[in-house]
Amino acid sequence: MARGIPSGWSSEIVNGGRQRWIRVLRRSSTGRIAAEADADAVKGHPGLVAALRAAIQGEVRFDAGSRALYATDSSNYRQVPIGVVIPKTIDDVVKTMRICREHQVPFLSRGGGTSLCGQCCNVAVVVDWSKYLNRVLELDPKGRRARVEPGCVLDDLRNAAEKHHLTFGPDPSTHDHNTLGGMLGNNSCGVHSVYAGRTADNVRSLEILTYDGLRMRVGPTSEEELRAIVAAGGRRGEIYRRLDELRQRYANLVRERYPKIPRRVSGYNLDDLLPENGCHVARALVGSEGTCVAILEAELDLVPSPPVRMLLVLGYPSVYEAGDHVPQVLSHEPLGLEGMDQMLLDFMHIKHLHEEDIKDLPEGKGWLLAEFGGESEDEAAEKAQELMAELKGLPDAPSMKLLRDKAQQERIWLVRRSGLGATAFVPKHPEAWEGWEDTAVPPDKVGDYLRDLEALFHKYGYDSVLYGHFGDGCIHCRINFGLRTEDGIRKWRQFLDEGADLVVRYGGSISGEHGDGQSKAALLEKMYGPELIAAFREFKAIWDPEGKMNPGKVVDPYPITSNLRLGPEYQPPKLETYFAYKDDHGSFAHAAMRCVGVGECRRHTTEHGVMCPSYMATREERYSTRGRGHLLFEMMRGDPLREGWKSDAIEDALDWCLGCKGCKSDCPVNVDMATYKAEFRAHHYAGRLRPRAAYSMGLIHRWSRVAGAVPWLANAFTQTPGLSAVVKWAGGIAQERRLPRYASQTFRGWFEEHRPERRKRGRRVILWPDTFNNHFRPETAIAATRVLEVAGFEVTIPEQPLCCGRPLYDWGMLDTAKQLWRRTLESLRTEIEAGVPLVGLEPACLASFRDELPGLFPHDRLAQKLGRQSLFFSELLEREAGDAKLPRLDGKTALVQVHCHHHAVLDVGAERRLLERLGLDYRVLPSGCCGMAGSFGFEAEKYEASRMLAERVLLPAVRQADGATLVLADGFSCREQIEQGSDRKTLHIAEALAGALR
Repeated sequence: MARGIPSGWSSEIVNGGRQRWIRVLRRSSTGRIAAEADADAVKGHPGLVAALRAAIQGEVRFDAGSRALYATDSSNYRQVPIGVVIPKTIDDVVKTMRICREHQVPFLSRGGGTSLCGQCCNVAVVVDWSKYLNRVLELDPKGRRARVEPGCVLDDLRNAAEKHHLTFGPDPSTHDHNTLGGMLGNNSCGVHSVYAGRTADNVRSLEILTYDGLRMRVGPTSEEELRAIVAAGGRRGEIYRRLDELRQRYANLVRERYPKIPRRVSGYNLDDLLPENGCHVARALVGSEGTCVAILEAELDLVPSPPVRMLLVLGYPSVYEAGDHVPQVLSHEPLGLEGMDQMLLDFMHIKHLHEEDIKDLPEGKGWLLAEFGGESEDEAAEKAQELMAELKGLPDAPSMKLLRDKAQQERIWLVRRSGLGATAFVPKHPEAWEGWEDTAVPPDKVGDYLRDLEALFHKYGYDSVLYGHFGDGCIHCRINFGLRTEDGIRKWRQFLDEGADLVVRYGGSISGEHGDGQSKAALLEKMYGPELIAAFREFKAIWDPEGKMNPGKVVDPYPITSNLRLGPEYQPPKLETYFAYKDDHGSFAHAAMRCVGVGECRRHTTEHGVMCPSYMATREERYSTRGRGHLLFEMMRGDPLREGWKSDAIEDALDWCLGCKGCKSDCPVNVDMATYKAEFRAHHYAGRLRPRAAYSMGLIHRWSRVAGAVPWLANAFTQTPGLSAVVKWAGGIAQERRLPRYASQTFRGWFEEHRPERRKRGRRVILWPDTFNNHFRPETAIAATRVLEVAGFEVTIPEQPLCCGRPLYDWGMLDTAKQLWRRTLESLRTEIEAGVPLVGLEPACLASFRDELPGLFPHDRLAQKLGRQSLFFSELLEREAGDAKLPRLDGKTALVQVHCHHHAVLDVGAERRLLERLGLDYRVLPSGCCGMAGSFGFEAEKYEASRMLAERVLLPAVRQADGATLVLADGFSCREQIEQGSDRKTLHIAEALAGALR
């Protein structure tokens, strides 16, 4: 990466001394400042924006796009905020609070934005802590404590603590992207709360800020300290005096009515104010969902993290029997105890999620996953085996499987963590929603509660998967509530009343993990009674007498059925589109609401996928898949985004989408942002000029055909200093980039010259001469031809030059792309009808045959057939080469960079199996997108982001590899990024095989 700080970016040092580059503010492609204030947002609050911008170092965003971006979280609710502040310092937060107080506007703290109950959206000034205030400030292994900023991602703390065999115990499924501030707000739990407790149970102290400007540290308070604080007077003394009066007045009711269960998350933690609990004011504030104070810093407890884990999977005839066995399993003190039912697996089969991993489960239709830990494998195994021996003696003994292998354990945990993705938007099933997704009961009553809950579902005509944290009595479900009609909403509301009554009868909590927010707060009186609801109201008033901290949540809540994201009033227009959206009932509006807000696109690592590179580069919500999805949904609503397809805010967000398709496979609900981007831009730029790069890079197939006739002349312009600079400027290309050199002879030219050598033998295949391997890297296609022939195939190519139009999609040039496809379909009609496989070498191009072609021509039989019979080079060899004697690569080592489209659309497993068949010792780099992504990395404005993505993992790994190690990369973009960022030569897998032939 270029040294120094790039223009328009800031640099900061994060955990471990890594340098991170963050985009601060930039001009959109239309030239407008993205943070321009929207008049509608501030007309009721004159001077608010100006005061904020004058006072703070951070970012102040009151434009329509930013307000739309933060209008919802992961819940059924939606409220457009007044504006958004992204503070750079704690002092920025203090000043923002002061200015909000001066203008009498509400204040809302937001972490990762994954809340499921509506607590993370409001008509307020939203403060997003996650971009800058995200550090681990201190880690004290001896004292088993850590200090963090609210925007710190949980896994950043856990990874730092694991170096000392410690961890922060609570670990929700969003652990690799949620923030600790959000966990403190919601009192989050997770898989290992059986072992470590809730977030509140792991808090030592908090530094807090009240709406009226008091900043102080709170924690456990002895009776002597309490008296001294009250005697000192002032606002702090007043707060503690009133807290003391509150706890004395309500102590007996709290002791009597608070459920004695591990997952009591609903309501305020007034029990932590009791003398026997140390009058722990910090823990009393945990779970208050930003309705009382803003948390500036947290001091947290760390717990030992057993270095060795074993996973015991128990299979039962149904999930009810699994629930019945929870107490017995808990008696053996597992680290975690999860449950799931057959319906979850059925949905995974329907959606083709983790189908291979499911095979590792023992026989049954309901399962418990019990994790045991120890200092050694023998110690962990012994704990699990003691339970197994006990269970074997039972008349209703479950089937059992003890998993020792870490990879196998991780596969099963992925199955369990995929609950949300598996239950949302299941084909041929009604839409299912949150709204009753985290109730908790005593763990010894799980089985009976599940039976009664299922009966209640049937009474209302609902059904749902049942899974969750059974060891803590917390049940997750996603129910097919009819939230789009008045009758459906009325029935949902009636169900909630009966559901709450059921939970209370079991001595449970309406929320066992996700909090109250708006979706459950109105039900709290059933659980606590009117007196304790009055106590909650008083508790909030002690901290927030003006009622401006996240109002309408937990206390005096908005009605459950108000502020719905969908609801009967949501009647989106039916738009004419290019793509078919067959998984969304042919509706772009349905595609635009597909994002459920869980935020996996906000991960900072790519250990389990590639999504979302633009967010990794910028830490910008608008440049995450979720952010773009929310903007497209808001476009369909039409307020505050009123320009439809012509919205500059959406174009700005999509402009920074790399089109990697990572979300198509990595997103839990398979949001397909690359397709949405192509669709949007086709309409956005209709009748308009596009940016220069659209014509230089998007039409590369045209320029290359011209250049192919006179490559020496084309290279004179693109490779000669001075001339090259002019070409790059004219094409909107970064001056730092090296333009690829045109080959002196195209692959098509070589193939025609060597046609006499072609012999008709074996199965006939069409080798697709894509633009990149035809004009720039013909040696790849030549190598593929030789390998395929040795493997026994008869290789042909299309009689005329054809193109899939891959670069066109990024720029929405869909009319041109469809013209190219029609030419291809007509030209290859005979071969398509005959079932001749088409073999691709460029993953991005072959992916367009599998993805864009069927989507653009949903009713064209030839198009659908061609999509099905198009194979990537390695897929063909792995599936159909049979016993062909392929060259071996024994003794060779390789680093493998997987192209994003290969990962998302093609069968990347086929390439891995082929590499293993060849005897190659290889390592797939966990680098995600290389950052080049077609034209993205060539564009002048995006060069720094492109290089930053490559420098995360890919380029350092390549540079560190020894000279004998092969660097395999099938994608043209990946190869260019590697070769332009290092001194290493790359090979396509076809070239590696051809080299072995020699």
